[in-house]
Amino acid sequence: MLEDIEDGAAAAIRLAGGAPLSSTFDVADPGGWLALDAGARDVAWYRPQFLPGWEHPGPLTELGESLLAVALCHRDGRIRQEALRQSVRYPGLLPLVVVRCADWVGPVREHARQLLRKALNVDSALDLASLILRIGRRDRGAFGVDVLGHILCQASHEQLAVLFAAPDRFVRRFAYRLAIEGRLLRPPELASAATRDQDTVVQDLCATAALTALGDEDAYEDVLPPLLSARNPRVRSAGVTALRQAGRSEQAEPFLSDRSSLVRACARYVVRQQGGDPAAWYRERCTAADDPELPPGAVIGLAECGNHADAGLLQLLLVHPAAGVRARAVAGLRALDCVDAKQLRPLLDDPAAAVVRETAAALLPLAKELPAEWLLERASTDRLRHVRVGAFRLLDARGGTVALQAAVGLLEDSDMKLRTRAAQSVQHWHPSPDERRGDTEVGELLDRSRHLFSDHTLRRRKWEAGVDN
Repeated sequence: MLEDIEDGAAAAIRLAGGAPLSSTFDVADPGGWLALDAGARDVAWYRPQFLPGWEHPGPLTELGESLLAVALCHRDGRIRQEALRQSVRYPGLLPLVVVRCADWVGPVREHARQLLRKALNVDSALDLASLILRIGRRDRGAFGVDVLGHILCQASHEQLAVLFAAPDRFVRRFAYRLAIEGRLLRPPELASAATRDQDTVVQDLCATAALTALGDEDAYEDVLPPLLSARNPRVRSAGVTALRQAGRSEQAEPFLSDRSSLVRACARYVVRQQGGDPAAWYRERCTAADDPELPPGAVIGLAECGNHADAGLLQLLLVHPAAGVRARAVAGLRALDCVDAKQLRPLLDDPAAAVVRETAAALLPLAKELPAEWLLERASTDRLRHVRVGAFRLLDARGGTVALQAAVGLLEDSDMKLRTRAAQSVQHWHPSPDERRGDTEVGELLDRSRHLFSDHTLRRRKWEAGVDN
């Protein structure tokens, strides 16, 4: 924000010198107008020498577009109001009229609103939509949004399509809501928008509207396929749930192994509604422990709806050739609260980072049961990075001298993120109450990391550990 104000201040100074608007900043960028408004006041308050004569300017009727733009941002409300009266001569200043519609001075605000109501049409509304919606998030900013909605209700499908492709997600949300309320988009178009747009609000809005607008079974042919093949799990889940309404519940079975937990949950609901048993479906697939085509989603899905008895199937999958399956098997055992430290320990050396990450998370509650020397060996610099990260995570959870030893050892690690984590661990380290005080090794480790502490904090840590001098 400070950078925007600085840019706006520089723009205000250039405009006060007579530079044209179009060459001073990007007039198509709403942020430029907001920066100018804030920057002009910043200059007037803290650097008035750059705007000589602007404390009490003369008649505004003689000002050109550039100087009038600065006057519209003046800190004196009376000058802003007079500048509004003169702004009708320059349509290019309409963005600043939008800004003044949320002005903190009542008369200025009311005058700007009258001007906006008269000047705004469909074409200008399309250009100013992003600025109006940004102002609408301010106090007293709702007026402009209401006017914008009233004007754009008269827009055609082709005109609104400009806003559907706007880079501002708030503009796209606003445009799609208007199109849905006005029934300007058919269900297939809404389904396509839900799969194409990157904003989750637009995805939910369009997917829900597409399914709500369907009237007969044949219409699903053009709506469900794009929803079910969407990359976003929220859109896929909407399509899966709609399968029951469409009378196609059997098509939900493949989604029981979807990579998204949300989609899997929706698929289980649809399957159960038609009398199916998702748990049995998962068990059937996980029985083949050597199946190279086993989807990882089926493994974690078994844990999501299974019970402790299914832990045996998941344990067999810990040696599956696919890393995704191994990782999901570990996550499933953790979800079922069936973690066996001895059984999972070998996976801390797994070549796949995802498997080690899940293994470390599963072993965290059992960190103090793991051999300290074994973990320290895996935190050494000759191990793979993800192995060092997993081992250090467990050592840090153990606490005590061994955690400090591991953290200090990683302060010179080749990986910057791991060095940062190690430094933070050292700074937050405190001796464990169950360890003996006066261990000289602790004093040596703290001395090696003295650059991370102030002198006072270092003395405090040593005193806590009983190794102060």
